[in-house]
Amino acid sequence: MDLFGLLHLEELSLGLANLSMFPYFDMAHYIVSVMALREQPGAIEVSRVSPLACWFSSMLFCFGGAVLSGIMLAEPPVAPLSNSTGVLLASVIWYLVFYCPMDLVYCCAALLPLRLVLSGMKEVTRTWKVLGGVTLAQTKYKDGLLVMIAIGWARGAGGGLISNFEQLVRGVWKPETNELLRMSYPTKITLIGAVLFALQQTHYLPVQKHHLMLVYTVFTVVNKSRMMLTGSSTSPFATVESAIYKTLFAGNSPYAALTGEVKTTCFDNGATTTTTKESGENGGARQRAPTSPVKGQSSSLKAKEESEDAATSQCKKTD
Repeated sequence: MDLFGLLHLEELSLGLANLSMFPYFDMAHYIVSVMALREQPGAIEVSRVSPLACWFSSMLFCFGGAVLSGIMLAEPPVAPLSNSTGVLLASVIWYLVFYCPMDLVYCCAALLPLRLVLSGMKEVTRTWKVLGGVTLAQTKYKDGLLVMIAIGWARGAGGGLISNFEQLVRGVWKPETNELLRMSYPTKITLIGAVLFALQQTHYLPVQKHHLMLVYTVFTVVNKSRMMLTGSSTSPFATVESAIYKTLFAGNSPYAALTGEVKTTCFDNGATTTTTKESGENGGARQRAPTSPVKGQSSSLKAKEESEDAATSQCKKTD
């Protein structure tokens, strides 16, 4: 690209493309991943009761992408364990983060300046993981664009995509935290990266690989740093997501069906009745009619049923 030549970024992009991830960047990835596990509710208690379950969960956090992509490609899911050096390094970091005396390692790594650097280095490894997954899928499915996107996504965000299985290891079952239901920022940015690199590898995106690596890496690092410094968890794609949902799916927001309230208004000769549908924790739905408030601290079941029948009959009157 001429722009990279004008900005003298050609050497920087080539240097980044040839950068080795081992050992420093891989170490940063392991530290941030194990710290993320430690900060999960109940993780410290599990580490005291069952160190083996805690270690296994840590390995899923560190190598979840390789495990998931291997399963999708019909390869042995234990293949990441063949990297003895990586597993040993991740195991040492796991032990220090959870069992270091006086929590020195965790407290030091949790300091904002150091954690900012470690998180930035982890985002750099995300680029290599996504690109590695796309390249691996291309060698087996040359024209399989969707397969390349899926493998790149799994390789870069596998730890989040298999989070429900990892939670089962710790004795937790929370299906509502499924990443496909409510995608987190890392999962979204990994999916975007997988699409971009897959398009580049199939020559649908006219840009050189090392240039795309530089742009994607800078964006992920800068945006992650901004989110950590401002303490914001808002995705930079929230506005675009909301516009797409309103245009294509007629939803109020991407997660209105899960967490919000869907309101339906019925008009009958100037009278307005609003029915509100809320999603409960057990997947059930409730309907409420804005009848006049009932005085007292409790109302009978019969009065509640009558109010619901009245709201239903008013909605049916509308032609």
